[in-house]
Amino acid sequence: MRNRKLGRKADHRKAMLRNLATSVIISESVETTEMKAKEVSSVVEKLITLAKRGDLHARRQAAAYVRDVVADETTGQTALQKLFSEIGPMYQDRNGGYTRVVKTRNRRGDNATMAIVQLVK
Repeated sequence: MRNRKLGRKADHRKAMLRNLATSVIISESVETTEMKAKEVSSVVEKLITLAKRGDLHARRQAAAYVRDVVADETTGQTALQKLFSEIGPMYQDRNGGYTRVVKTRNRRGDNATMAIVQLVK
């Protein structure tokens, strides 16, 4: 099996991963459950690889996945623009391993293992 189902139907799971990936791009760090963190980590790695390519086709592929959310209120820069203008060039010399998943705590309500997904500097 290629991916985890995360207790959701396919449409809900895909939408959740799109939202989480966009949040990681905007804030560069997101806390979520460990299993979601592992899944979104692979999604963000693929998006950063597209951003490193930087051509129009890669930009269109990333635009089809990343939500159209404003990343920076002062400049009006969207998440896709941030991915291609800041994050992609930042990892130009690195061959993979753009994200880190760090286990943090157990959530109080249901004792789920929490983790932080962050971009490696």
